[in-house]
Amino acid sequence: MTDDRTGQDLARAGTRAVERSSDVEQRQISNEARLIRGVFRAAGLAAGTAVRGSQWAVGTTYEVTKELAQAALDGESSADIAERTGNALRSIARSALGVTEGSVREIVSYVPTPNGSTQQAVAVGPYLRSANTDDLRRRGDALLARSADVYFTEDVHPAYDRILDEIAPDEARILRFMALNGPQPSVDVRTNRPLGIGSELVQGDLTSVPEQAGVRYPDRSRSYLINLNRLGLTLTSDDPVVLSRYMVLEVQPVVETALKKAGRAPKIVRKSLRLSEFGEDFCRTCFTIGS
Repeated sequence: MTDDRTGQDLARAGTRAVERSSDVEQRQISNEARLIRGVFRAAGLAAGTAVRGSQWAVGTTYEVTKELAQAALDGESSADIAERTGNALRSIARSALGVTEGSVREIVSYVPTPNGSTQQAVAVGPYLRSANTDDLRRRGDALLARSADVYFTEDVHPAYDRILDEIAPDEARILRFMALNGPQPSVDVRTNRPLGIGSELVQGDLTSVPEQAGVRYPDRSRSYLINLNRLGLTLTSDDPVVLSRYMVLEVQPVVETALKKAGRAPKIVRKSLRLSEFGEDFCRTCFTIGS
């Protein structure tokens, strides 16, 4: 007669063995994932995006670029291109490091996989865009996990790379000019009312910085300044610069036109245009400025 208890003990032992095997595999994946992260950082490869770096990163860039170019030639959609890029990255990581599929997916898990799962991120231009709230939260949690990783380092702010794609050459000239010359005069032109009650802004944040920087398209100066402010690189301060510096600005055509619109005895409010702390660090990092 078969001993049921013996069979139950064997079943429990088998279950524990499976659990232990699963734990070992998971630890292996986590260890390999840390290895991949280390190599990605050393090579200058950030979360599935091929960038400049070591010799390994150069090869990775070539392979991924080849995949993207072929996908574009084949007329594939953004989702298909993102999937092809993810497959290339996983293949490269496996062949270069000799690690498991589970480890690779742990690192580039946001890249779509060909298993029929819901699309997690799509490529829009040079960037990845999250598809839904769950993906945004997954990316946010990944950032928090990275912040707790004592082995994770960043030489520069990650926004700098994107900002360089979002500023015009003329805007770079403006930033360099301000980095070399410091805060610049800026004025608001307002209508004049007794005690300032009911005074209206005719035109604000007038400055000659773009012209002084030598921009190629002066007619775009206003847009340039708005964009630099949008990116957090410049700011307008209520603190004025030396009074004598406003004499040149206040005879410029753009200011004189605003003064005429303001009517009789217009009011000039003197301010300054400055680089923000973020903008100062951006200029030091991204431009070769002076000697």
